[in-house]
Order: sequence, then structure tokens, then C-alpha cells
Amino acid sequence: MTANPYDLNRSIGFLMGNTYRKLSSLFQNGLKEYDITPEQWSVLYQVDMREGQIQKDIAERSGKDRPTTTRILDHLEQKGLVYKQIGENDRRSFKVYITDKGKSLIQETIPIEKHVDEVIKKCISVEEYETLMKLMIRIGSHVNEITERE
Repeated sequence: MTANPYDLNRSIGFLMGNTYRKLSSLFQNGLKEYDITPEQWSVLYQVDMREGQIQKDIAERSGKDRPTTTRILDHLEQKGLVYKQIGENDRRSFKVYITDKGKSLIQETIPIEKHVDEVIKKCISVEEYETLMKLMIRIGSHVNEITERE
């Protein structure tokens, strides 16, 4: 058996994915009592930030594909956290709005998200945190450019 010369543990995709899963698990633990997943929370948060968005915009802002966003919005609607209104110009599209119950949930859970951020800030300096944010934004933009070309 020959050794693979490529160290997957040094792959940016592997490391970011692994770190994401750990952070998501930490966030999920805080959200348990609210009966919402981190994925649902991120979509609900985007709806709260800009009410009346169409699904395509919510998907882009939350970093999810359209089918996943549709499924999440359906779950959020079943839970009474959002509601949809058919678009005036295009009856195939709909605008999404947050309910009072959804707004309340976001307000109650933002401290949980902030706590996860604070946990990370304890192991790196302010400068490192800012650099990490800039790098992640740059990498995300670069990957978006590549995928849009394909």
C-alpha cells in the first residue's frame, strides 16, 4: 500500500468543512430548545433582515441552493415563522415575510449566535479575526465567480 503524498488535513476545503460542522454543532446545541436548525435559522435571519424577498435572493444571501431554500422555507412556514405572498408581476414567484413568532425567535436566538462567535474570538486575536473574515469573504467571492462562469 503506497502512501498518498497529499495531506487532506491541509486542504482548505476539508479544513473549512470540518470547522463549519463543529461550529454548526455548537450552534445547534444552543438552538435545541427552539426547534430550529442552524440552516433554518440562517434562512429565517435573512428573511428578517429583508422582508419581501423572493426565494432566489434568500438562497443567495444564505448561501444555499434554491431547492434547499424552498424546503427550508416550507418548514419555516409550517412552524409559523414565515409566510409567503404570491408576486404581483409573476404568479410563479412569491415574496417571503417573517411572522411575529419568527421575529421573536430571531431576537431570542441572536445571543446564541453571538456566543458562538465569542467562543471563537477567545482563541484568536482581534487582528486574526479580522483577517479571517476578510479571507473568508475573498474566498467566497472567488468561488462564486468560478461557479458563475461554469
